[in-house]
Amino acid sequence: MSFPERSVLVIFGASGDLTRRKLVPALFRLFQKGRLPSGVQVLGFSRTSYSDEQWRDYLQQHLPPEDREPKEAWDRFAEDLFYLPGDLTVPEDFTRLRKQLDALAPEGTQRIFYLATAARFFPRILSGLMDQQLHRGSPPPRVVVEKPFGHDLASAQSLNLLLHRGFDESQVFRIDHYLGKETVQNILVFRFANAIFEPIWNRSYIDHVEITAAESEGVGTRGATYDTTGVLRDMFQNHLLQLLCFMAMEAPNRFEAEAIRNEKVKVLDAVRVLSPEDVPRESVRGQYHGYRQSPGVDPQSQTATFAAVRLWIDNWRWQGVPFFLRSGKAMDCRTTQIVVQFRQPPLRLFRQCGGVHEGNRLVIQIQPAEGIQLHIQSKVPDAGMELTLTDLSFRFDRHFRGRMPDAYERLLLDLLAGDASLFARSDEVELA
Repeated sequence: MSFPERSVLVIFGASGDLTRRKLVPALFRLFQKGRLPSGVQVLGFSRTSYSDEQWRDYLQQHLPPEDREPKEAWDRFAEDLFYLPGDLTVPEDFTRLRKQLDALAPEGTQRIFYLATAARFFPRILSGLMDQQLHRGSPPPRVVVEKPFGHDLASAQSLNLLLHRGFDESQVFRIDHYLGKETVQNILVFRFANAIFEPIWNRSYIDHVEITAAESEGVGTRGATYDTTGVLRDMFQNHLLQLLCFMAMEAPNRFEAEAIRNEKVKVLDAVRVLSPEDVPRESVRGQYHGYRQSPGVDPQSQTATFAAVRLWIDNWRWQGVPFFLRSGKAMDCRTTQIVVQFRQPPLRLFRQCGGVHEGNRLVIQIQPAEGIQLHIQSKVPDAGMELTLTDLSFRFDRHFRGRMPDAYERLLLDLLAGDASLFARSDEVELA
């Protein structure tokens, strides 16, 4: 990766949950590993009336316990953290932001604007940046948008139009933290760096694919926000469809952002759109017991907290192979995994023998216990010709030392380098 000599990351929503739990800890871990480029400064912008030192102390207090030592490392890192109190609804505060940036980040500095706020503030932030000409400069500034990227097609298109008023598509980074997970990135390596899987990665050998994201916790204190979102907008339109794209896409002709995103768009374009008549046949939705008693939730709420959807990809490779997408809150366990169920052998020689006779199964475990298992049939020793399903297993924690990096570490590095491979493009979002 190549990085600019100087960068400034402006975080809108600097006193919020995402900044303190994910963004700053990820930057600090990169700093501790020696992977954060030199010359990176962070400027927080939020309504809370902090000084630089007060914001630094606030962030340090919320670091995970394992990141708090040695304190000297944080002190060195915090020298490049700055804060500007401001209100997104006050135009004069964007004027103050411009002046602060002119002083902090002179000509030639890469400016990056990170929208770590509620989605309803996105238009205000973008308008404020454009009013102050902060969308212009050399090198061209970048803007990062967190999900939800619109709540339906019309609002996604409207947000894209607003973005493109001031920013070229190459400057826009729509972030989905699932794509920063090591096991998700490993799907591309698994598929396209190993010759043994590609010949059977099609309708002739695969019976169906299951993509599951189960959460053991309920909505907690996010009831008011979640009740206007629901599981389909929260998980399916972004995370699960991204996983589907990685599993179903064709091999890009080169490993770079546009080539990868072109193939993902082709997959989404081939997904069969459900008609209203299809919905009860191809989907199930539900709500966990006790959801309506959560703080902020409408006592009569019909918002789904669980959904299962069967999708079909109408192209040459996947015609007739169902993709089952599932996600829910307050489930029995927390897991995100992909299961590829292969067909039975064409001639079942051992159908009269005892044991389990399921087809082969490939399991990609995204979280927790990240790894890959291949379930195969084998003979039980000293039991005649009895068969059993066993597995060949790879676990990240058994083969690599150290803890798994947080998804934001990879995504923030890519952002600083300007690599959009793991970020969504406008046409990709609208198709999803």
